[in-house]
Order: sequence, then structure tokens, then C-alpha cells
Amino acid sequence: MSGARLSALLTAALCGAALALPAAGSGEVDTTSSRVAIFYYPWYSTPMRDGRWAHWYVEQDGAPVLSTPYFPTRGLYSSSNAKIVSAQMREIAAAGVDTVIVSWWGLGSPEHERLKLVAEAAKQQGLAVAIHVEPYDERTPARVAEDIAGLHVEDGYTDFYVYDADREQAAVWNEALAPLDGVRIFGHTTLVGRAKASGFDGLYTYDVVTWNGSLFRRLCTQARAAGLLCAPSVGPGYDARLARRDDATRPRLHGATYDRMWKTAIRSGADIVTITSYNEWQEGTQIEPARLQVGRPSYEDAWGKNGIAAQRAYLAATAGWSARLRVAARQ
Repeated sequence: MSGARLSALLTAALCGAALALPAAGSGEVDTTSSRVAIFYYPWYSTPMRDGRWAHWYVEQDGAPVLSTPYFPTRGLYSSSNAKIVSAQMREIAAAGVDTVIVSWWGLGSPEHERLKLVAEAAKQQGLAVAIHVEPYDERTPARVAEDIAGLHVEDGYTDFYVYDADREQAAVWNEALAPLDGVRIFGHTTLVGRAKASGFDGLYTYDVVTWNGSLFRRLCTQARAAGLLCAPSVGPGYDARLARRDDATRPRLHGATYDRMWKTAIRSGADIVTITSYNEWQEGTQIEPARLQVGRPSYEDAWGKNGIAAQRAYLAATAGWSARLRVAARQ
């Protein structure tokens, strides 16, 4: 880590904090008012647009195999296609989501190079953008702090979600994050005491195969007592058997799994409900439209819907649950 660069970024953050935060009439979206956020992956590539495949295929027995059990209605798309990204942001906004949490794998990564494209398309739809800090190569708390400072000062991002936060010691996180100002940092953990000791502003669960929602009320109660924000994660199901040969699954049950997780999240009094995910196709957590294809699961019969209505069933359900969350928040 460059200590000089971090020092300069922190000085700029402190001196220009008022400028970095959204101002009335500025056209920026205030993430602090977010109630619903969704994890988004800009990591898909195709040979026609990007010169190679990325994330759509895995190798099994020396041959490429489609890595997702489902098949996108859009086909196998490139995340560098501006028309695709714009259409995705329209869908997300129409589903009642406030914030897109973009998977980010460090400076110079394809996800970083596509971040501006996603942010511009999101802003056009009135969506805020947060950063999902993934476990990129040589990630350390100190390096994460430097990257957060840079993304905040140079690009104006204020909300950050740190995946797999428990892999580093709480004291090391606290020391690295303490100088940061003007940002909110959520740690991926279910240990409230550890999140507090790490210096995080809140926590989220992400994992929708291990946690079924029964944890949410206790987690959010403990988080509030500790002065932390609680952002539990809901999802439609999980199936990563093709991508990683992971035998753990959570069936969708025609929409019942998604409904149950949303109910428990709302009852928990969550500050933010995070959705896993819009388009993590390899883990089968996506709510992006999927079409019927022979030999593959689909969204057919979800909430009793079929055809095109079934393809978009999880977006429609998200819109309904997002509206119910806002009603509950006002009561």
C-alpha cells in the first residue's frame, strides 16, 4: 500500500466531505435513504464483444460446460454491452430497488473497468451505486481502506460492502478503517461483536444457502443494540453444482423460498434489505429473467405463472416485497 497516496486521499476526503455527499438538487442519489439494495455482477464476457468468454462456462473433463443451471432470457450476454446494462438497470429500478451493489475485484479488474458504465446507467434510472469489495488478490484491510478512500474521493461512492470480512482480524480492520470519513462500510459477517470491533458501520449476510432468515430478527436486534446498521440478505434459492460442484442447494419452491426470506427480513426491522442477487447465475441466486430451455430448470410455475410472466416473476415479486417493506418502515 502507498502510505502517501492513502494520506492524500484521506486529507481530500476530510477537506471535501461536504462536496462528496449528495446535495439537494445535485442529481445524485442519497444511499442513506436506501431501503432495498441488490448485488450485481458486471463480470460476464463474450468472444464477439470482449474477445473471450468469462464466467459463462467452466471446464469439466476437458470440455467447456455452461456454468449456470438456468438460462438468461437475454442469452449469454456481455457486461460491457451498454444496451444490456441499461435494460438491466431499468428492470432493477422497476422492481423497487434503490441501490445496486456492484461486484468489484480491485483496480485494473474487468469489474473496475465496467464500473463507470454501470454507474452511469444506474444514475439514469435514479439508482444509487454501492461497491461490493470482493476478496481480490492480495486483499488486506489496509489495501481495502486505500481503495475505499480512492473510490470515495475520486468517484463519490459512499457505501461499501466488504465480502468475507471474517477472514481478517477485527483489530486489523479497525486500525485500517478508523481514518476513513464520509463513507458507510458494511461487513459480511453474522457476528455482531466482531463487526463492531472491526469498525464497520453495519453488517450483511449475503449467503442464502446457509441462512434461511430465522437468524435475521436476532441479528438485527443485536446490531441495533451495538449501534450498527443491519442489512440481511434475501434470495430466491441457490444451486452452484455446475459452476463449483457444490452439493449444497436451496430449492426455489416456485417462489416460496423468496417469500419466506422477505417475510423474515421485514419482521426483523432491517435497516436495508439486500438481495442476493440480480445476476449471479453461477450460484443460481439470480432474479434476472430466465427462459425455459430443455433440460434446465426455469421459473415456470413460480407463483403460478407461466411463459413470459414466469420469466419475470421474481422481478414482479421483488416489486411487491419492496413496496411492503416501505409500508412496514412507515408504521
